[in-house]
Amino acid sequence: MKSVQAAVLSRVRKQRPGAIFVPADFLDLGSRAAVDQALSRLVRANVIRRLSRGVYDRPKRHPRLGALSPSLPKVAAAMARSTGSRIQVHGARAANQLGLSAQVPAQLVYLTDGATRTVRVGRRAIGFRHASPRALVGAGTTAGLVLQALRHLGPDGISSDVVATLRSKLRDRDRAALKKYVRHAPAWMRPALKAIAQEEQDAALTVTNA
Repeated sequence: MKSVQAAVLSRVRKQRPGAIFVPADFLDLGSRAAVDQALSRLVRANVIRRLSRGVYDRPKRHPRLGALSPSLPKVAAAMARSTGSRIQVHGARAANQLGLSAQVPAQLVYLTDGATRTVRVGRRAIGFRHASPRALVGAGTTAGLVLQALRHLGPDGISSDVVATLRSKLRDRDRAALKKYVRHAPAWMRPALKAIAQEEQDAALTVTNA
């Protein structure tokens, strides 16, 4: 047990403050029971912090404020890693992250192929909504984020300005991925996706306000 705890501690200390951990990250060091016990001991020793069931971090600390709140997207990614599920930012937050909306939803919500649930992290919450495979196309990628943002905007919310903004944020590999995802998208979204994925600078002009 001591060797497992020492190995877990060594790995934790190699991570920067703010890193998020789940037991699955340490299973190469020992059994699940041994890893769980090692993590519990590190919590009691104030080396790491328990954020939610099976989720821990090495908190960032402020000289006056003490331990800072964890990054919820990092917590969500760690939880997905723990269960082997896929997640994708949903709706209005996807649009906000891509610069299409100033609105920041109060709750962080992800689509997932895992179970629907809400996870509390201190006073904040992360929502996971089970979704169909079609809704999770491109999960975890910039191209997938584009798909979610356009779903949120709807057919009447997609303009040439929206297309131009999205095109400016995509790298070549993102455009290539988006081209592959066109066939999975609703018919109303496909012209916009094709315009966004084009390399020509005038491609955005092919989409106008509905």
